[in-house]
Amino acid sequence: MAKSGKHHKKSDTPTIENRRARHDYFISDTLEVGIRLVGTEVKAVRDGKASLKEGYVSVENGQLTLHNVNIGEYPPAGQLQHAMVRRRRLLAHRREIKRLARQVEQKGVTLVPLKLYFKDSWAKLLIGLGTGKAQHDKRQSIKERDMERDIRRAMSRRA
Repeated sequence: MAKSGKHHKKSDTPTIENRRARHDYFISDTLEVGIRLVGTEVKAVRDGKASLKEGYVSVENGQLTLHNVNIGEYPPAGQLQHAMVRRRRLLAHRREIKRLARQVEQKGVTLVPLKLYFKDSWAKLLIGLGTGKAQHDKRQSIKERDMERDIRRAMSRRA
């Protein structure tokens, strides 16, 4: 007998992460939003051909817009390719957009894309409210990460 319900098997699609964002910013709040993509963009993201490194999110006319995110070409599409770098609309509730807009108006606060993934066949983007780190903060983060790594190595050698 076939199983019914909302239990979906986990897909093999990759998760595209922006690791640099957590290095460059203190992330205080995150929000999962939908992203409006065209057909070939969906296929390219499923193939893992996307880069969030230079991307940022802005609030324009009461809408969230994703800028400077590179989604590579999907070769089987032939001549019907999408523009690799373009503005993409993000989908969120109006009250969430207003809340983010108020927080972004503060000096030094920006919206940063953190992760692009699929959830039940819908493309989702995790965005974070980031405050820029100073150079000494970045050094401190690196030092803490190295100390944690050394502790893990020492513990694994003892075991």
